[in-house]
Amino acid sequence: MTEPSRSQRARTLPYALRHPRRLLRYARCQVRDGLLGLRPFDHLSYYRVAMRAGAARSPELAVGSRTHEEWLRHGQFQFDYLLGHELQQSDRVLEIGCGNLRAGRLFIDYLDAGNYYGLDISPDILLAAQRTLVEYGLQAKLPHLFVVSDLTFSFLPSSHFSIVHAHSVFSHSPIDVIDQCLAHVGRIMVPGAFFDFTFHKTEGTEHHLLGWAYYYRSETLLALARSHGLEARVMTDWQQLGGLQSKIRVTMPGH
Repeated sequence: MTEPSRSQRARTLPYALRHPRRLLRYARCQVRDGLLGLRPFDHLSYYRVAMRAGAARSPELAVGSRTHEEWLRHGQFQFDYLLGHELQQSDRVLEIGCGNLRAGRLFIDYLDAGNYYGLDISPDILLAAQRTLVEYGLQAKLPHLFVVSDLTFSFLPSSHFSIVHAHSVFSHSPIDVIDQCLAHVGRIMVPGAFFDFTFHKTEGTEHHLLGWAYYYRSETLLALARSHGLEARVMTDWQQLGGLQSKIRVTMPGH
């Protein structure tokens, strides 16, 4: 987490004119950071503290949903997309940034018992996830929920997951966090597995807004995945179906 540069601040005004509601949200984040006394330090630690504050106010808002109806709709959209890409009940699914199970509750309900793994950096949002499990009566499906401090997946077994999923995680991540994930995710994927992630796309200079929303060129993330021996492609059908962010799919070569 770093202070905005002059060029980054200069982008804020035109962005505000195009997206006043989004910028207002980012401005609220800045006010929140000031009230919490947050100062620049490593991004995951920063995000954990920010999520604690957000989850205390509203877990659904903390994961980016302004209303319960929006929370339900966004989760259903993610689930339906993977179901249309041949999600099977026998798949072992890892969701990075599972939050309070906006989509995870649907994966848990559909998958065979014990086949859902959810990771998040926020203990507070995972407590909210436990409440979601109770609310939807999913305890018997035995999902695995883990707090993590990085994206090396060192505690997870090799060649275990057939689908890895990260929605609206890299859109809030600096490039070193994305690089760490891509450097290690291949180890935990079975042959034929894929890893889908969304991100904020820009055609211009890559930048972030107030240290909260990060914008990348598709070519940058595709090249980063390939530098770790992975194959990667943009999933154009995602946005054609109405996805607000862009999506990339990563696979192991030859599968």
